[in-house]
Amino acid sequence: MSQAFVKESDEQWLHEIAPTMNALIVYLTRENNGIRVYEKSSHTDPKTNKEVHVMSNGLHYSIDKDGRWAIV
Repeated sequence: MSQAFVKESDEQWLHEIAPTMNALIVYLTRENNGIRVYEKSSHTDPKTNKEVHVMSNGLHYSIDKDGRWAIV
């Protein structure tokens, strides 16, 4: 069987995507069945001093100490 096809079970996880806003938007839109997810706002968390992105899916995302996306 050809290796050119990707199985549906070969999902990508949030922590596996590149630490860029564009990569996050593409990932979240794909996870949302193609319905566009966008950044509503962003702010700096005073406790961690990290930028937090508020997305249209209702969740907040930030890049962790290892440079990976995480839900906060």
